[in-house]
Amino acid sequence: LRLWANEGRVPVVWVGRERRFSSEALDVLTGCPDVAGRREALYVRVSGTSGQESSLAAQEAELRASASGVVVAVFKDRASGLRESRPGLDRLLKRAAKGEFTHVRVTHGDRLARFGAGWLIQVLAHHRVSVEVLHAKGAAGGMEELLDDFMSLVATFAGRVYGMRSREARRRLLAEAGGRMEHP
Repeated sequence: LRLWANEGRVPVVWVGRERRFSSEALDVLTGCPDVAGRREALYVRVSGTSGQESSLAAQEAELRASASGVVVAVFKDRASGLRESRPGLDRLLKRAAKGEFTHVRVTHGDRLARFGAGWLIQVLAHHRVSVEVLHAKGAAGGMEELLDDFMSLVATFAGRVYGMRSREARRRLLAEAGGRMEHP
């Protein structure tokens, strides 16, 4: 480091008989990112509305353990990745627009969104926020990803159909019960 300073490759400030080096200048010299200015937001999501708190906690713990900057916020959602209205994601986007963090980190790409994640990444990039996925998709090729997406669609629509059926069944049972109460 002294040689580099003597050669003028890194700026130095003398304090008495000691040299002081700027950490930013050293980061530029070594090509290391500026970790001090890195503010991270973590986004965790589970599909169900109950019984998956341990999965949310596990995602958060894994992201915190691998953080390379200061974690300034954690956003959580209990909703399908296909659902457009997610309170945690909405808060994340609003705070990204205010410049509160520089990076958004997720464990897997589908945690951010099942489809349309590219649009979210572009919106965040517009606000100078980059998205990092801890576990990127495997190198198995496009067929595996296509099958995963297809299965996600089938599972989502099957869940909605069963939900509609159960709502209709409840409504029918209540109507029948109400009829019995009126005519015993």
